[in-house]
Amino acid sequence: MVEKKQISSFTELIVWQEGHKLVLMIYKQTKVFPAEERFSLTDQMKRASMSVTNNIAEGFGRKTYKDKLHFYYQSFGSISELQNQMIIARDLKYISSTQYQQLLTQQIIVSKLLQGIIKKTQTFI
Repeated sequence: MVEKKQISSFTELIVWQEGHKLVLMIYKQTKVFPAEERFSLTDQMKRASMSVTNNIAEGFGRKTYKDKLHFYYQSFGSISELQNQMIIARDLKYISSTQYQQLLTQQIIVSKLLQGIIKKTQTFI
């Protein structure tokens, strides 16, 4: 019989780990955005990407499944917001099509993992 390991920290969640990779990718890409975007698109993309992992962490720390679900849904909203911002950055030529595809691939991974944790959490409500 395989024994399941109890997760003791949000950093052990694969969804958080993949989300963290996305945050780092966003920070790297936005570093080269035009200076006039510093307090608009750059800031929004950083905030949205961090919101994904922040809400996963906060949800993990909540005691009830209903509370957890609320924060996981917030995270899902942030990942959708980030996707919109990535499209804008691509269309403004702040990132190349290749860079956009790399970000999109990671965003899709995180979205699917979020859908999974949401679905699993819903089974406990």
